[in-house]
Amino acid sequence: MVTPSWADAPAQTAVRRRGAVLERAILDAALDQLSTVGWNGLTMEGVAAGAQTGKAAVYRRWPSKEDLVADALRAGLPQFDAAPDEGSVREDLLVLCLLARDAMFSRPGFALRSVIHECDTAQAERFHGVIFDGVVEPTMKMLREVVDRGIKRGEVRPEAANGYVFDAIPAMMMYRSKMCGCEWQDSEVEEMIDQLMVPLLRPHGV
Repeated sequence: MVTPSWADAPAQTAVRRRGAVLERAILDAALDQLSTVGWNGLTMEGVAAGAQTGKAAVYRRWPSKEDLVADALRAGLPQFDAAPDEGSVREDLLVLCLLARDAMFSRPGFALRSVIHECDTAQAERFHGVIFDGVVEPTMKMLREVVDRGIKRGEVRPEAANGYVFDAIPAMMMYRSKMCGCEWQDSEVEEMIDQLMVPLLRPHGV
């Protein structure tokens, strides 16, 4: 993968920023590099150039590439506050999946996937907490809420609330992203909900 020319350019220091403003610029530059050149192409020098600061300013705050990327992901990943409640399990799942799709194909989402796909086992361990606490657990929590609400409405059979069912949507979306290299269109998300998830959750005989 070719590194953009700015990654090797000398840092521009005309813009004087300090504190939180400078840190935000550095974190944004790290996300930019991850989403364009990937984990393997990211360099502290390139991040400094992208943030228009000196390399020393980056190293003072983050002694390693891993530390910088972990903080950039934490700062950039979207925050999911509450599970959607649209009146039916079908509509709730649709809204939730569209939110997840948009997050996956956002700049932080591309950055996260570059880390997941390119890091070796030891490196990936460094980001386990960021990925699990920032992405996996919030998504699973919302999915459980949607399914539990569907059970109370009588739309979902109780035994459907199991780990295999909860894994189905993330697995499908990650497969399309990693193996097919393409984004889910709105119509495809609807088809997945209607043809896979609703029949999987529906009470027997309905």
